[in-house]
Amino acid sequence: MTGTDRHGRPYPPVDGDEVATLLGFLDHHRATLAWKCAGLDADALRVPVAASSITLGGLLKHMALVEALWFSLWLHGRSPGDPWVAVDWDADPDWAWRSAAGDSPEELRGLWEAAVARSRDLVAEALADGGLTRQAVVAPWPPDDVRPTLRWILLHMVEEYARHNGHADLIRESIDGQVGD
Repeated sequence: MTGTDRHGRPYPPVDGDEVATLLGFLDHHRATLAWKCAGLDADALRVPVAASSITLGGLLKHMALVEALWFSLWLHGRSPGDPWVAVDWDADPDWAWRSAAGDSPEELRGLWEAAVARSRDLVAEALADGGLTRQAVVAPWPPDDVRPTLRWILLHMVEEYARHNGHADLIRESIDGQVGD
């Protein structure tokens, strides 16, 4: 199976090597989040489900942060960039989730799309410099100094997207009834 589904999501390769399969699943889940958030205005991106404060806009901003942390900061030891470096995370650990309500749909989508594009470049760079066994430069869990491999990071990102895409399913259905896999 090749190509994309009816929502424009790429199918992960069924006969690819390890790298192609990992990246295929990650891109499929990235595209799922993009699909769930497509065509919504600012009010719709702020809609939570039930008692949860999670919004689709918050998911876009949170995942942009997660992409920047895993692929820029921890994998390569580079700055995660703006807007993340200016945030006082100790004072407001939920800043990405909370501040999304003040951002336009274009800002949220643009932030996430730029983070994904940068992550793709950084993964390609890491694959060329050690492949899937290349370890992160910075330990994400100090003081343990545990530095996961690129393989682990990619699998973690698939899990992160899959988990949050479940949230996105519920939120999108509550907004306009749109459902799907």
